[in-house]
Amino acid sequence: MAKAVTNHHLQAVLTEAGYAQARAAFARQVNLRGQAHGLALRYDAASVYWWLRGRRPDDPVPQVIAEVLTRRLGRPVGVDELGFTTGGQLAGLGLTFATDLEDTRTTVADLWRQEVARHDVLSTVPFVAAATADAGWRWHFDPRDPDASHRGGRRVTLSDVDALRACQQQFLDLDRRHGGGRFRAFLAEWLHREVEPMLHGSYTDKVGRQLFAAVAELTGQVAFMSYDIGDHGWAQRHFIQSLRLAKAADHAGFGAHILANMSTQAVYLQQPGEAVRLARAAVDGGRGRAHTSVMARLHTAEACAHAIADDARSCTAALRLAEDATGKTSGTDQPAWAGYFTPAHLAGTAIRCLRDLGRTAEALRWADQALDLGEGSVRTRALHTALIASVYATGSAAEPEHAGQLGHDALDLAGRVRSRRVTDRITDLAQRLAAYRGNPVVDGFLRRARDYVSPAPRG
Repeated sequence: MAKAVTNHHLQAVLTEAGYAQARAAFARQVNLRGQAHGLALRYDAASVYWWLRGRRPDDPVPQVIAEVLTRRLGRPVGVDELGFTTGGQLAGLGLTFATDLEDTRTTVADLWRQEVARHDVLSTVPFVAAATADAGWRWHFDPRDPDASHRGGRRVTLSDVDALRACQQQFLDLDRRHGGGRFRAFLAEWLHREVEPMLHGSYTDKVGRQLFAAVAELTGQVAFMSYDIGDHGWAQRHFIQSLRLAKAADHAGFGAHILANMSTQAVYLQQPGEAVRLARAAVDGGRGRAHTSVMARLHTAEACAHAIADDARSCTAALRLAEDATGKTSGTDQPAWAGYFTPAHLAGTAIRCLRDLGRTAEALRWADQALDLGEGSVRTRALHTALIASVYATGSAAEPEHAGQLGHDALDLAGRVRSRRVTDRITDLAQRLAAYRGNPVVDGFLRRARDYVSPAPRG
């Protein structure tokens, strides 16, 4: 399946110039114009394909491209119109765990503003592993912010903060029902319009810490939505700023939760060492300060990290701790932002870990619990259904027909969400079932799955 266009600026000007369906001709003109600059260029239609999908040609080629388009259109076309510079301008934004709270306010506001203005290039923003490690270290060991008050525009009260928390629950529900791709831009636009003025308003230390806690949760929601749709560099920046806001709020349980999410992202990106370090930091940070349901979530993140590190003993120990914490959880005092985590989520983690460790029969014992989900958990049901199907498609005792039937169920659910993680689960299942072509159920699933198969699958 072709990758989606991400450089919509370049696409628009190529369309205007009549090159949208003539990429080879456009590449030839760039090569010819390059000769005037003493360049021996060898671009072709494939080069243009990748420019449209986020790659930036080396200097001075963007200027050469601008000259070709200027001559074609009969009007000046600047390099800044081509969409190549945006990713570079965003590359460093949000990677710093700021010492000063004013810098944090400014950075968070800039992230939301860029989400609104330049959402088409966010998938090209790079992921920088060193920044994640530094943020985790700073969250643990930087001193507490002495004062969270601020003097600015409008007066902010605890009632305003309560309203933010109510909105956050609505966005959390939308994300679970529809996936991160449907409402991320809407959430960022609302944060830019409504919440940014509050951050720069006037509030006491008490209100400020509550405000930072609520904004940390909302920023963490943007981060998770970005992770869900595969914009990992952008997700990383919001995770880091959410962690910084949680630090300012003395919101230790939520900060540990964000570290666990960062570990989960490292698992997705196949960075086992980083995943284990972040998960351990999350567990250490939450111990004695986080609700038991949060601790269960932290231990599941640690189990996943140990599984991809091929440490079966540590993985099993973490799963046992997660199960113990889940059994002790009471919903009466559970933080609202942690309400999504249920025994079904624990079961989903157990299935993936045990599958990856080659213990498929044991993994399937968790299958019923993994699907014991509420009506609103559409994305999780899709993820778990595809995951269980992948277990039935694995090993010497595989049941490919059952896997194919579950695969059809997963595809039905996938049509209701916009989530790269769901797409990747279906891709993984399709790859596992490819060895069983000839089975009518499997063949039917594989035909339907073509529209969902992603170019870079993850389990």
